Amino acid sequence: MKKILIHLLPLLLCAGLVSGCGRKAGSPGATDGKPVVALVVKTLNNPFFIDMQKGAEAAAREAGVELIVQAAEREIDVERQMQIIENLIQRKVAALIVAPSGSREIVPVIVKANKAGIPVLIVDTRADADALASAGGVTATFIGSDNYEGGKVAGEFLLEKMAGNAHIAILEGIPGHETGDARLRGFRDALKDSPGMQIVASQPANWERDQGYNVFQNILQANPGVNAMFAASDLMALGAVEAIAAAGKTGSITIVGFDALPEAREAVQRGTMAGTVAQDPARMGATGVEWAARLLKGEAPPAEISVPIQLVR
Repeated sequence: MKKILIHLLPLLLCAGLVSGCGRKAGSPGATDGKPVVALVVKTLNNPFFIDMQKGAEAAAREAGVELIVQAAEREIDVERQMQIIENLIQRKVAALIVAPSGSREIVPVIVKANKAGIPVLIVDTRADADALASAGGVTATFIGSDNYEGGKVAGEFLLEKMAGNAHIAILEGIPGHETGDARLRGFRDALKDSPGMQIVASQPANWERDQGYNVFQNILQANPGVNAMFAASDLMALGAVEAIAAAGKTGSITIVGFDALPEAREAVQRGTMAGTVAQDPARMGATGVEWAARLLKGEAPPAEISVPIQLVR
């Protein structure tokens, strides 16, 4: 019996310390010799972030890193995203790639990662620069599109489609969220010198399709003369398309979205949406993983890496 226990003891110790047994000695954040890189997105209930995951997974196979992808259930659950990141810091992953649900809320966990020696790469949505500097935090790079320019492209397109005259409703993202705020600024700036383009309603729908439906339904009831709409994301735009159909107004309201999700592209082809601004989430995810792997080998990325946008019409 004593001999059996002696042989079993190393196995029992390893079972009790699973995270340590899969790592090389002296190589934190590595399993089976591969560095562990974590991608934390806002949600995996949105095709945009599913595409980002796919791009990241393909790049991870090429780069020889192990990839973990995690997300909260809903984009608005900022607190849950912070918990996920804190758990990954405790796990001592080699690098973090994060699409922040909150530009300011992300700052404390960036600082914690800094203290743990874990580099942080930001994708899609910027961390708040002032809050980050005030807290003494740093990020390795930002990878994403120019959301302000994308909003401007959407505004210029709607201006063209409506020949300079429209009663416009806007579906906003989460208030205070950098991505949505930048898109709105760009959109409004594109229209500021066109007095015939009147914004009659602008309300948050928090990036969600159901809220896009409900909020736009209420806007239509309060503003029956609305004949154009900009949504800061396609999920909200698609909800609005459903609300317009329910009100029997399909074809009477010109809709421009953002993200060029497959369903939105189909809506553009059918004519139920006029256009959508395309980003490249797969490229964002792939670029994040590629640079995380290069950074772990000692190569410093540029401060910003731009991913192009284009209008789908």
